[in-house]
Amino acid sequence: MAKLWVVIKREYLERVRSKWFIISTVFGPLFFVAITIVPGYLTMQGMKDSQVSDLRILDATGADLGSRVADRLKKMRDDRLSKMLGDDAAIVPPTVVQRVAPTQLADAESTATRLVMQKVTQGYLVLDSLTLTKQKARYAGRNASSLAEMEMVQGAVREALLANKLQAEGVPPSRIDSITRVRVDLATEKIDERGRGGSGLVSAIFGFIIAFLLYMMIMLYGQNVLRGVLEEKMTRVAEVVMSSVKPDILLAGKVIGVGAVGLTQQLVWFASAALMAAYGTQMMNAMGKPGMPPISLPPISPLLMVCLVLFFLFGYVFYSSLFAAVGAMVGSQEEAQQAAQPVIMLLVSSIILVQPIMLNPNGKLAVVMSILPFTSPVIMPLRMSAVQVPTAELAASLILVALACWAAIWVSARIYRVGLLMTGKRPSLKELVKWIRYA
Repeated sequence: MAKLWVVIKREYLERVRSKWFIISTVFGPLFFVAITIVPGYLTMQGMKDSQVSDLRILDATGADLGSRVADRLKKMRDDRLSKMLGDDAAIVPPTVVQRVAPTQLADAESTATRLVMQKVTQGYLVLDSLTLTKQKARYAGRNASSLAEMEMVQGAVREALLANKLQAEGVPPSRIDSITRVRVDLATEKIDERGRGGSGLVSAIFGFIIAFLLYMMIMLYGQNVLRGVLEEKMTRVAEVVMSSVKPDILLAGKVIGVGAVGLTQQLVWFASAALMAAYGTQMMNAMGKPGMPPISLPPISPLLMVCLVLFFLFGYVFYSSLFAAVGAMVGSQEEAQQAAQPVIMLLVSSIILVQPIMLNPNGKLAVVMSILPFTSPVIMPLRMSAVQVPTAELAASLILVALACWAAIWVSARIYRVGLLMTGKRPSLKELVKWIRYA
């Protein structure tokens, strides 16, 4: 036990005292704040240059639908810019409406295409008889791949068609605009067996952040174990250490020591997040950014906190054991990158599934992936942050991932004993089975 503690202490202190650990621990929260705030700031700045109204409308409907679309585009863009930029909102360039006969529409489209190619306008919108009868319109332009701008154009056409139908039904023109420009601000609140649980959107964002952090920590520190084992093997340090310490103790000390480093960093990050939530508004006001809404974290129960720690520990032990086995059976960085691919793919599969599971956290895919041992360390905390997970599913997930950890440690320890002193080419699958059987 004393030798195990010596190995754990060495692995922990060696990494905690490094400059990179201090830098990543201190600036990690700042980095996550930056990737959260900077994209929103850049989006608002980009709205100043948006040219969604700098387009030409080819109106072949004969019902003056183009003017309605142009009017709604201008109002929608004015509202969006005023909401995001306030007094800094730019002046909206006028939208050109060209009324053409159906027989002249093809020639008008050719002319409009040339204007787009010559960068005179951003694009053009075609409204014809199909727009009135089947609600179909066509847009072509340089910004056709901009989803936000195309959604704005589509919304303007939809509101214009609705206004046109209301006018045909005899609704007074003074009331048409108020009817078609209804906006709904939907606030969501989560309710489970324990009662109200705060904002649903905040819970979803919190769950995604938790899943992403767990994935990154398991990946980074698991590969850290791989590099440490490989470095000791390549420099022959392992041969000296193993003369006084058993391979199993060395492996356990390395895994526990590096895991303690990751847990320390996570605790610092969670404390930073709590401080940001508590004092973020005051900090922004002091920096001259008043009006920022208070930052609030969803309620975190003791059970959720305990489960977050358990899933991180189980996930880390499972993957770091496999990474340690990979490091012991290869002899170079190039071989390590190839041999670690299956382990990395197992872990990557969990983060790939985050988005579809967030859309339906109680679906079959979410339930299955939160119970499977190689994805549950990331998926189950995501589900627990979003919805109330049944106790049976939570217990099954913990039991299975614990059993998987035991199996991974058992297999990795046998590969580690033999592979740490082996040199030459990477063993085949048949040779690995022999190592596990006879170690």
